[in-house]
Amino acid sequence: MLKKIVFMGTPFFAVPILKSLYQNGFSISVVYTQPPQKSKRGQKINKSPVQSMSEVLNIECRTPISLKNNDEEYQYLKKLNADLAIVVAYGQIIPSKILKLTKKGFINIHASILPKWRGAAPIQRAIMNLDKFTGISVMKINESLDSGPICNSYKINISNSDNAEEISKKLSSLAAEKILGNLDDILNDEAKFKEQKNSDATYAKKINKSEGKVDWNEKSEIIIGKINGLYPNPGAWFVFKGERYKILKAIISEKQGEPGIVLDGYLEIACNDKSIKILEIQREGKREQKIEEFVLGSKITKGSNLNNA
Repeated sequence: MLKKIVFMGTPFFAVPILKSLYQNGFSISVVYTQPPQKSKRGQKINKSPVQSMSEVLNIECRTPISLKNNDEEYQYLKKLNADLAIVVAYGQIIPSKILKLTKKGFINIHASILPKWRGAAPIQRAIMNLDKFTGISVMKINESLDSGPICNSYKINISNSDNAEEISKKLSSLAAEKILGNLDDILNDEAKFKEQKNSDATYAKKINKSEGKVDWNEKSEIIIGKINGLYPNPGAWFVFKGERYKILKAIISEKQGEPGIVLDGYLEIACNDKSIKILEIQREGKREQKIEEFVLGSKITKGSNLNNA
């Protein structure tokens, strides 16, 4: 008899995992995801990537605003009597009352090597912290944030050029592959879970847009970590003559100068130690541009001071 599985997830990160479970014969009884969001101007309703995929796969999808004190969803899940729930970046706290409604608990796929980077933004924080590796952890959910016992963890390296979008895709693909064997073990009661060492825990708090502001007095590698870690959103940015510019891609250069000063005609900017050379940039309200195109009509020229501009 096929086991009943509940899947809870919202962003693109979760889609390959849902798809992998479905394609490999696991019985997804229902999908939970965040409710559709209105676009900025309210002209369009945007379904989550997971909702869109659940509709393609013809799986029932439920989009409650909250699970807290939600008797309708409690009764639905109680009646479903599922074997297991898989949670991947769902974006909601799951009440302890609901955590008791599946036979083998709720399993979370978290995008870090726990107990490091518990919380909302583990990929971004790992890159911004200049970590050399990250990964995914398969864990049981308990009532504390990302602190449940771990079944398995899988590592990947982070290079100096990897950004958050690229690492997210790599980890999602890794999770889509690795969850299959883990799920078999969990459903057959063969998985071994090990408690986390809470004293080693670090926290990946939600990204605030203001964190993207570049401080040219920082070292070049810190600035590159911010550019890569915050790509594509909210992005690393600076202001020049009242306009905001988002740095999409940059590399470290050996040139030196006063921090914040543009050193050449192709947007090489001095930092605390070396400099960074911008390769792709986006002016506020404009499209993304390669630096060779951008400099043709830019007001930012050699000698410009990007501090307090």
